[in-house]
Amino acid sequence: MLEINKIYNMDCLEGLKLLDDNSVDSIVTDPPYEIGFMGKKWDMTGIAYNIELWQECLRVLKPGGHLLAFGGTRTYHRMVCAIEDAGFEIRDQMQWIYGSGFPKSIDISKALDKRRCKVDITATEEAKLWEGWGTALKPANEPIVVARKPLSEKTVAENVMKWGTGGLNIDGCRIPTNENRARFNRARQGGTSYVVQRRDAYIDPGGEGRFPANILLDEEAGQMLDEQSGNLKSGGTRPNGINKSERSWKNTSKEIIANNYIPPSEGGASRFFYCAKASKKERGEGNNHPTVKPLSLIKYLITLVTPPEGVCLDPFEGSGTHALACEELGFNYIGFELDKEYYEIAKNRINKHILDNNLQDKYNLIT
Repeated sequence: MLEINKIYNMDCLEGLKLLDDNSVDSIVTDPPYEIGFMGKKWDMTGIAYNIELWQECLRVLKPGGHLLAFGGTRTYHRMVCAIEDAGFEIRDQMQWIYGSGFPKSIDISKALDKRRCKVDITATEEAKLWEGWGTALKPANEPIVVARKPLSEKTVAENVMKWGTGGLNIDGCRIPTNENRARFNRARQGGTSYVVQRRDAYIDPGGEGRFPANILLDEEAGQMLDEQSGNLKSGGTRPNGINKSERSWKNTSKEIIANNYIPPSEGGASRFFYCAKASKKERGEGNNHPTVKPLSLIKYLITLVTPPEGVCLDPFEGSGTHALACEELGFNYIGFELDKEYYEIAKNRINKHILDNNLQDKYNLIT
């Protein structure tokens, strides 16, 4: 068994074979999309379609443990088929929707003109006919497979009691309303403990927050959605037997909160979904990895599928965002990264985070 709270510069297939059966609680990963992104060789090896890879992931994952894996829109189906063929149950698909994608489309009209010019023929009526036509759409989403290792027990409850896995952390990932957002964020800052403390730290006039959806947004996509929806208002709801005089927050008891009392709210449509925020500095100095996900997004996904004190695995660590997310949340982790350059970037980011936040008591510096 390898040490936890470390990343390893090695092929993930080799690394996974060094892990014990049923030794990790969750897997959150961003594997190659197999599209040759930016001409990178690591994005055209076929590893994401390798059934043996996902069989090893299945072996090391505890029964009922969840796997979340990003995919590309063109190749996602092949990865998911490999995951399913390895023995996983496909439970759902999440959508990571963003506004910063850049279209890689060929202007057909200009292409025709260029072709004609090579044989000394000027712009033709044929080119004008195809004006405004292209070859691709603007990328704005990436699917995430939600898969689960089959339960070993007869029920989810029995599986959770035996392994600590099998469910999703719904309360820990509820979408805060405008009324409770600040309090919710303060509650989250304590690492995994916020999940345990939530019922004390996250009582507010908006109930417990909105049930998490399988749609995730970035800030830009959220703003675009709000521009289209405009300001929306929703009426308050209350359980039977509560009269109007009891609907003020000052008079609302914990018992009413427990019965899902929700006051009126307003805002754009993005308020119904989790919106991941990303800062420019979070990539870290010298981080040239081309596919870095927002740290807040990875933290949210890890929280959704990892039990307190659990071990979260990433076979494709990249520049270390997964490890940083686990450290900020207080989870244990293991990561593999084959590319030496990206491994060094990840190592430097992780070590800086440990030193800056005095986390040496739990996390050792990576040498």
